[in-house]
Amino acid sequence: MSEDWCRASPGGVRLSVQVLPNARKNEIAGLFDDVLKIRLQAQPIEGRANQALAGYLAQLLGVPRSAVTVLHGQSGRRKIVEVRTDRDPEAVRTALLG
Repeated sequence: MSEDWCRASPGGVRLSVQVLPNARKNEIAGLFDDVLKIRLQAQPIEGRANQALAGYLAQLLGVPRSAVTVLHGQSGRRKIVEVRTDRDPEAVRTALLG
């Protein structure tokens, strides 16, 4: 399985994710088609899912909410997210997938 979904970027890592809104709880659903699927309780209305995604990733990775930015895909389910962190991509993969 490819690990292109999590790669190094200047000052952190970039993640390719697919958001599944209106879930029962926030959770990592796993890897599918080279993206990390994440279930979120938030509705995809007025940026709520993007805010929930940033908060959830910040919590999992132990970084401030302001360190997580949705770079691409603000209105779609597939997104590119940048996380400013000193962790390398392998440490981020481990933190998210266990």
